[in-house]
Amino acid sequence: MPLFPSKSRLADIVFEHNDRASKNFDLVVLVLILASLVVVILDSEPSLNIKYHREFLILEWVFTILFTIEYGLRLWLSKKKLGYIFSFYGIVDLLAIIPTFLSLFLVNTQLLVVIRGLRLLRVVRILKLGRYMKEAETLKTAMKNSKTKIQLFLGSVMTIVLIMGTIMFIVEGPGNGFTSIGMSMYWAIVTLTTVGFGDITPITPWGKFFASVIMLLGYAIIAVPTGIVTSELTSAKFQEDRRRGKECKSCHQSEHDLDAAYCKYCGEKL
Repeated sequence: MPLFPSKSRLADIVFEHNDRASKNFDLVVLVLILASLVVVILDSEPSLNIKYHREFLILEWVFTILFTIEYGLRLWLSKKKLGYIFSFYGIVDLLAIIPTFLSLFLVNTQLLVVIRGLRLLRVVRILKLGRYMKEAETLKTAMKNSKTKIQLFLGSVMTIVLIMGTIMFIVEGPGNGFTSIGMSMYWAIVTLTTVGFGDITPITPWGKFFASVIMLLGYAIIAVPTGIVTSELTSAKFQEDRRRGKECKSCHQSEHDLDAAYCKYCGEKL
């Protein structure tokens, strides 16, 4: 029995999740990710940073070295190395180790290692949540179908923000905090989204009137993207149900295309 597993076996352990070894590997990586996030959060607390800064720094470099080794291992085992480098997980894996090295040149960039939180998405593999991917695909389809409508909506919103910002700049002026059209547009966005920071407020009667108008518009505008996405979700769900419902009478397989005339499994006419 070989002392070290073969490259193909290592690839199964690192990339797959079909046996105990591969699941244990993923669990260890997840535990390390969670531990590194805890260290970053604790290190940001001033009282703890003063007392345990050296310990936190050592731990962070330990985690970074381990994740660097893991990244190198994944790159070495990948059949398509460029495919892994530019994949979502490949980019996240790289971003998870860069901040600590950047901290050697830029102050506090090590705090950006919270990007490692994205790596927790690998829990989908471990907990076998793949059965929920169809629902995620339905949501993706709805968002894709909503893209044009949402782009048109955002364009309309930005036009309103530009017009209202310019009006407020003319009405209120620099003396009341509206120092430029850009600053006035910032106020319009804050007001339109009903956030209301209060750092800039209208003083004149006309300014208050236009502020009231944009506040009322805000309530109407917030509901629009929600309605668009909800409508597309309903449509996507209906299409999915229709697709699943088209069952072959011969082999009893379903999930055919909506325009399918013949079964893709046995060739029987649907």
